[in-house]
Amino acid sequence: MNRNQRRVVITGIGVVSALGNTPDTLFANLLAGKSAVRMMADWPHPALAAPLAELPEAADIPRSMRRTMGNVALYCAAAGKAAAQHAGITEFPDGRTLCAAGSTMGSSLVFEETFNTLLLGKGMADVSPMNFFKCASHTAAYNMANVLGIDAMTYSPAAACASGLQAVGLAATLIAAGEADVAVSGGSEELSHMVSESFVLMDAHASVLAGEAVQEQPRPFDSARRGLVCGEGAAVFVLEEYEHAKGRGADILAEISGYATNRGRENVTQSDSGSVIKCFELLRGKCDIPPLEQGFINAHATGTLQGDRSEAEAVRRFFGGNIPVSSLKGNIGHTLGAAGSIELAVSVEMLRRNIILPTANLCSPAAECSGIDHVSAAREKKCSFFIKNSFAFGGINAVMMCRKI
Repeated sequence: MNRNQRRVVITGIGVVSALGNTPDTLFANLLAGKSAVRMMADWPHPALAAPLAELPEAADIPRSMRRTMGNVALYCAAAGKAAAQHAGITEFPDGRTLCAAGSTMGSSLVFEETFNTLLLGKGMADVSPMNFFKCASHTAAYNMANVLGIDAMTYSPAAACASGLQAVGLAATLIAAGEADVAVSGGSEELSHMVSESFVLMDAHASVLAGEAVQEQPRPFDSARRGLVCGEGAAVFVLEEYEHAKGRGADILAEISGYATNRGRENVTQSDSGSVIKCFELLRGKCDIPPLEQGFINAHATGTLQGDRSEAEAVRRFFGGNIPVSSLKGNIGHTLGAAGSIELAVSVEMLRRNIILPTANLCSPAAECSGIDHVSAAREKKCSFFIKNSFAFGGINAVMMCRKI
């Protein structure tokens, strides 16, 4: 964060993902090269996706609370409970704890269900009144706060694929400024045919060619990339002011040393390298970036033609080829509003374990994505920091730097 502000650290992580519902399980499956991508044959228009293998445990969330939850809120609440348990917190400080959780929208499945009910000629009387609460844009945030008993500040960034990282960045900024001592923050997303098909209509969704296995998509940075694959899940963090964490003897996982966000004006549907570079410059103005050989970049890289090109160009122009770069979306797909937080959680694990996970399905880096140090196989490397990138429709950019402590 800004050099004259309070320090912010991560003391708990909770994860719900297609490759495991704990950070350890998720990391182990990624290290083993597993893929969550499969063909959703039961969808009206079958397409590739990366769904959860199992829903998170919800039995200990009271039914009275679950009534207002679609999957996007359920995933977030489950991850939030796991993060609090990981941090060793059973009760949050009154008035000094904030909640910040983002998603692309409310429950996309409930939106789809509601539309289908009305399209079948039925009236609003056939729609559950709970659907409104499930579809609200801040459903993940207020439901998680409700489950955890947080009654102070509650925020819900809705910046599409940057939502999760923006939520963590906002929480860290407020703690650094003295507005809170503890935060529970992250991002969540649920999978639906409606959202996936929207990317098909934009020619931004991956497909399978004859002779290919479904797990060969998506292909971030690759010359044969054809688009993204939608996924789902959530990741939530407990953040604390450094002295607060030390005072209670917390296990500090990493420090958030810098966060920056901006937007480009060139195109609301395509990222541009110039605005990403400006975001990197903002980050550098807020924290000291160590020598590049000591770190790595966890890229946003979704497997789309323009997105990967712009990100690679920005990294090449700003950092050069001396810092390893990889993406996790070849394994777990693009989890949209949860992407920044799930990938941040894995990046913390990479930092702690001194292992940089590779970009799955990257066989032949595209010429326009060259000039950077692509990680094509798991790499043992003692690192002191990493930078996490997240980009979204509307030209939204968000970058965060975390370091060992």
